Amino acid sequence: MATANKNLNDYIDRNIKDISRKKIGIVVSEWNYEITEVLYSGAYETLVKYGAKPENVTRIDVPGSFELSLGAQKMAKKEKIDAVIALGCVIQGETKHFDFVCQAVAYGITEVALKFNKPVIFGVLTTDNLEQAKDRAGGKHGNKGVEAAITAIKMLGI
Repeated sequence: MATANKNLNDYIDRNIKDISRKKIGIVVSEWNYEITEVLYSGAYETLVKYGAKPENVTRIDVPGSFELSLGAQKMAKKEKIDAVIALGCVIQGETKHFDFVCQAVAYGITEVALKFNKPVIFGVLTTDNLEQAKDRAGGKHGNKGVEAAITAIKMLGI
């Protein structure tokens, strides 16, 4: 989805199932904390809005986006967790580090979902600069955390 054409907070209310008994883990990268905290707030508030009980939402923090895959795996491994949302923010720098981190995280999160047969949602911003990240963390393009939570809810319903 290109956020230039669509706000991250715009979604179709179809296929929203009861999640009051579901347990959801959220893994949050501490790197770019000012962005990831906004993503977390959006995800958490959306889950509660659609019926998740606060005591059924578990959060763990990891140092950076690269560590999201292992954090998601540890969360998904728990039988009591029904879905995992991984939230992070990687901002392009002057080196190829950005490419390696983004690719590794996308691959790692996909692998966790397939290994545990649970929804593991990629809520990671991969932006060229801080302004783009802010635009997607509560700014003019909405909040990727909201989108990630809606995706988790919909995936729990299939």
